[in-house]
Amino acid sequence: MTKDRKAPLAPCVKQSLERYFNDLNGEKTSGIYDMVIAEVERPLLEIVMRHVKSNQSKAAAMLGINRNTLRKKLKRHKLD
Repeated sequence: MTKDRKAPLAPCVKQSLERYFNDLNGEKTSGIYDMVIAEVERPLLEIVMRHVKSNQSKAAAMLGINRNTLRKKLKRHKLD
C-alpha cells in the first residue's frame, strides 16, 4: 500500500468497538482497555518481528521501546 493510500487505524478500531458494543446488546462488560491493547499489540509485534527477521534490537528501536520491554511483551503474547 502506498503512503497516500494508508488506511488510518483509528477508524478500524472505532468500527470494531462499535460492533463490540452492539453485539453486547446491553450486557455489562469491563476490562475493555486491556482487551483492546492486547488485540492490537499482538499483531503489531508479529508484523514488526517478521519485518525485522526476528531481530529484537531492530524491533525495539522501530517500536520505540527498550529490548527488555519487547522481550516481556513477546513472552506475554507467547511470541518468544
